Amino acid sequence: MQGLRDVADAWRSGSHRSQTAVLLALIGGVAVSLVVSLVDYTVFPLAGFLLWLLLGSILLRFGPLVVLTFVVVAACVMARFVAEVEVGRVSGLVILLVFVLLVLYTASRQRAGLPGPLSEALLADLRDRLNAQGTVPPLPDGWRCETAMIAAHGVGYAGDFMVVDLDAEAQRLDMVLVDVVGKGVKAAPSALLLAGALGGMIGALRGPDVLGAANAFLLRQDAVETFATAVHVSVDLPTGRYVVHNAGHPPALHWSVEEQAWRTDLSRGLALGVLADPDLHAGEGVLQPGEALMFYTDGVVESRSEDIEVGIDWLRRTAAEAFEQGVDGAARRVIARVPRGDDDRALLILSRV
Repeated sequence: MQGLRDVADAWRSGSHRSQTAVLLALIGGVAVSLVVSLVDYTVFPLAGFLLWLLLGSILLRFGPLVVLTFVVVAACVMARFVAEVEVGRVSGLVILLVFVLLVLYTASRQRAGLPGPLSEALLADLRDRLNAQGTVPPLPDGWRCETAMIAAHGVGYAGDFMVVDLDAEAQRLDMVLVDVVGKGVKAAPSALLLAGALGGMIGALRGPDVLGAANAFLLRQDAVETFATAVHVSVDLPTGRYVVHNAGHPPALHWSVEEQAWRTDLSRGLALGVLADPDLHAGEGVLQPGEALMFYTDGVVESRSEDIEVGIDWLRRTAAEAFEQGVDGAARRVIARVPRGDDDRALLILSRV
């Protein structure tokens, strides 16, 4: 059992040695199949060689797959001419050649240079790491945080993400909600890159320096369109005092116990990655027991047919109804009522109970 695990781990590495070992094993399988086909074609017809190509497309990188393809084609031609000629074998050979072309074309499109399953595993791991950075750790008694995110078109990759840092000793919570340019799968690489950078910044920097460093990071990227909107909130948990810095993001909302309504935070700023020294204005306040802060991306409130202010008013009413039903599940109830669109949607509610 341990030997099989070692073989599997070696294959997952994608190394030249592991690929060579897999290639030789598959070639050995092709050789055995050729012998069986020559002895008794009914036991292993030409179509059976598709199995080895299918396994090769799953297990091999493009280079070794090309070698396997030549071996399979050679074996099929040998079986075709050595054995008795039949019309079925001719048509089967044609089908095999078409399948070969499709397999090679598909493998050549693998930009990661890895077999399909390894590429998928790599993407899944990157997605999980991106989501993990936005996982809110357990908060002290009296505080709750809920998030809800939906990627565009229902895919698992999005341009909206969150980065969180809880300083347990200082009892300070920092959260950054980001929306990079683009949506869905197209925005995921930029989101992952920026999330990794912010993950290191948020624990080491405070206040406007977090978004300032993120802005400098985006400006250093060699891309035509690399910018993002973001909102950073820093909360002193014992007192409830908070500071919000907004970089081109929709305004934060503050649930007022007295008014039983969501008030608009006045912090504003320029999107990140546009100018070297963006003007970021801070919004400050104190969260009293029973109050909350809500942050969201433009996919929640924007519409092609209506102004964003209309969407924000809709969100205030919808979130008020959801919040009156209780803190638990409020974010999910709100995001579930957002009209389906073609943009990523993310919503965060931090409550003091």
